[in-house]
Amino acid sequence: MALGFMKRLFKSFSEKEIQKIQPLVDEILKLEDQFAKLSDAELKNKTEEFKQRLKNGETLDDILVEAFATVREASWRVLNMKHYPVQLVGGIILHQGRISEMKTGEGKTLVATLPAYLNALEGKGVHIVTVNDYLAERDKDWMGKVYRFLGLEVGCILYGLTQKERQEAYNADITYATNNQLGFDYLRDNMEIYKEDTVQRGLHYAIVDEVDSILIDEARTPLIISGKGEESTDMYFKADTFVKNLEGRILDPEETEKNKLDLLLDEQKEETVDFVVDEKRKSATLTEVGTAKAEEYFGIENLSDAENMELVHHINQALKARNTMHIDIDYVVNEGEILIVDEFTGRIMQGRRYSDGLHQALEAKEGVAIKSEQKTLATITFQNFFRMYDKLSGMTGTAMTEKDEFAEIYNMDVIEAPTNRPIIRKDENDRVYVNEKAKFDAVVEEIKEASQTGQPVLVGTVSIEKSEYLSKLLKKQRIPHEVLNAKQHAREAEIVAQAGEFGKITIATNMAGRGTDIVLGGNPEYMAKKEMKKRGIEDYLIDEADGFAETDDEEILEARKLFTELKQEFKLKTDENSKKVLEAGGLLIIGTERHESRRIDNQLRGRSGRQGDPGKSRFYVSLEDDLMRLFGGQSLQKFTSFPEDEPIEAGILSSAIEKAQARVEGNNFATRKRVLEYDNVMNKQREVIYGERNAVLNGDDMKSNILSMMETLLNDTVDTFCNSSLSSDKWEIEGLKNYLAEICIPKDAWANIDITSTEKLKVDLLNIAKSIYDEKEARIGAEDMREMERVIMLKVVDQKWMDHIDAMDQLKQNIGARAIGNEDPVRAYANEGFEMFNELNNAIREDTIKYMFRIEPQSQIERQKVAKVESESAGAADEAPRQRIVDKKIGRNDPCPCGSGKKYKNCHGKNI
Repeated sequence: MALGFMKRLFKSFSEKEIQKIQPLVDEILKLEDQFAKLSDAELKNKTEEFKQRLKNGETLDDILVEAFATVREASWRVLNMKHYPVQLVGGIILHQGRISEMKTGEGKTLVATLPAYLNALEGKGVHIVTVNDYLAERDKDWMGKVYRFLGLEVGCILYGLTQKERQEAYNADITYATNNQLGFDYLRDNMEIYKEDTVQRGLHYAIVDEVDSILIDEARTPLIISGKGEESTDMYFKADTFVKNLEGRILDPEETEKNKLDLLLDEQKEETVDFVVDEKRKSATLTEVGTAKAEEYFGIENLSDAENMELVHHINQALKARNTMHIDIDYVVNEGEILIVDEFTGRIMQGRRYSDGLHQALEAKEGVAIKSEQKTLATITFQNFFRMYDKLSGMTGTAMTEKDEFAEIYNMDVIEAPTNRPIIRKDENDRVYVNEKAKFDAVVEEIKEASQTGQPVLVGTVSIEKSEYLSKLLKKQRIPHEVLNAKQHAREAEIVAQAGEFGKITIATNMAGRGTDIVLGGNPEYMAKKEMKKRGIEDYLIDEADGFAETDDEEILEARKLFTELKQEFKLKTDENSKKVLEAGGLLIIGTERHESRRIDNQLRGRSGRQGDPGKSRFYVSLEDDLMRLFGGQSLQKFTSFPEDEPIEAGILSSAIEKAQARVEGNNFATRKRVLEYDNVMNKQREVIYGERNAVLNGDDMKSNILSMMETLLNDTVDTFCNSSLSSDKWEIEGLKNYLAEICIPKDAWANIDITSTEKLKVDLLNIAKSIYDEKEARIGAEDMREMERVIMLKVVDQKWMDHIDAMDQLKQNIGARAIGNEDPVRAYANEGFEMFNELNNAIREDTIKYMFRIEPQSQIERQKVAKVESESAGAADEAPRQRIVDKKIGRNDPCPCGSGKKYKNCHGKNI
């Protein structure tokens, strides 16, 4: 009852906000006839007119109505597409820096053109963020026609671009890019040593497509830039050999509701097994029995000693690899490599590696070659990256369930935009069975019934393993079907696009293929491409056939002509098919399991019923499903004795499913929030360090900084060696002389120094240091001295900062134990991190002064990077595996890393 009230309350909020927006929409629509009468030249001239009005003091809100009317008319002339009134609503929501929830098929790609054009008029750049390179390039070419028609430049950040190409793309008025590309370019820019080598020009306004995927799902995975770490592969084999012979048990879900730390203490006193596994938290922990075995096996006295910390880490990762990570669910093994499976899409994450030794532990477990670990050089969370934008907005079909998180973390509210046509899809109640076998038998029966009428079916599964199990069941029944999971990544777009064809049955892992439209009756574009392939047209020409980029290549133009003809031919067939599909009831969605996140379930449902089409959806659940088993609670136990072949009809089950999902979502939110709390500590430090670097890159005069460092160093050093509360004869003058001789003041310069008081001592030392500094400047020249200051400051800051990142990471890995003493780990991390940052600043100060006084340039002064970037990754929280992208050579026939599903030679490698 309360939940229904809250939903009505929030819906009324959306409705009230849209009522405020509606007058603007009406004004835009009133301009339709007036703008239709403008010539192309007059319409194009609007851009310069708007820019001038902004210079004269008008605001973006002042010109919004006319700017949106301009884009609407331009879109009609260039793309033959005109924004619906509800799309105008979505565009205004995005301009306001909010999230527009727009259902599947409502044309979000076109919506983004409105606020992108308006905000680009300020000349500060607009970023449109997509989930993969393929969509970024597609939308840049497609929607870019509108922007270019109106005189704006459009760029796209893709995998493999040169630095110059990236700079040009970022300098465009509107830039399409993935979240990873944007984040890594930000980190790389803050590792550059010359201003002209940076690529970004600031973070002004971003429109995030699939905002829930990027700002929620991927927010547990920090961005990490890495260099090569130390080799330590032998220990992974030893830890795995030890762990695989241990005996353990899985904790009952009810046990894990107890206080985690109390539970841990109880286990170590009472357990008879070697380790316990907590499936909820995906963790495995040695008991007291297992600890004793480890001490005996590795020949050590006390596993808890600080000197055994690295060994404990290897054992824990081996336990985790063997007991919480599962092949064909979390990862697959292909040609001697461990490949990660994305838990949200079921796709293979090409080139990604878990960090903190987990990937190496999996390699040891599966008996494949172990690769070396990586050293973190730079890192940031997506939350802190995207919060740096002056204005942030987003759109998706599923954001409402995460509205609280969007509000708390990003300060964005979610507005539910109305659909262009009413949704008539029927969302049936869940069917719940006692066990998994009965559930899948029922799923097969429903698929069989639908296949007899020709109704297309899209079946969603939560893992590769489950999709292949269902496929085997359908094969036994001789029911033709397509399987889409991580193992068929390259055919993803085609399979999903054709899922609405009459009689088609498609099994998809989670909801792969977001961004691909399912058209009832089949997609004529993919049918045309298939026919071109049959006719022997080269792959790259087929890829270019539906391209939007301008070209004078005769082969490409011929391919596009053929593609258009075939598309028209197949459209007639698909129109006939579409009628049959509509008569059969539209697309049927079957979910074989409830996902931990309600959003993923809603994404699956949303593939049916687009633009007012009929459709139906239903989820099948068993009491053995992970969600029900781990989070359903004891109230479900009384249903286990029900007949296997009949669905259980009980209202309590629907409530239990919702509560289980809400509990998991709450846990995931807490995880992401904890990641952010830790990164907030680093973020403040990162702002200081990056600020120092930017001052150097901008060519600021560093001399005043150096002199300030010098004074602070001397004052602190005097205070350390000369206690003012003691008489001067008890000061450690010799120690002071020896220390400063290593830094900046030789011993023979002490002849006239007054050591009767600390104040006089500080003044004399500073004057001598300045004198030596001035002499050096006179010797090498002021200009070279200024550049030498910049070179040394960059080198010292970068080296110390990278070491500090590693030290902070180590602190974070071990800080959790503080909770045993009722100390908040995050607060402890912040306090100790503050002390470590002070030590970092002291170290930077000391090394900078030391190098400035001791180094004598022998030739032209040049800046050098302190570390070579070897890999980039979307990492993760302590509570979840961390992933890294390994920088390895891509084979011509390998899948393109951009995520398009094409071979590298036919995608971003075709011009290389």
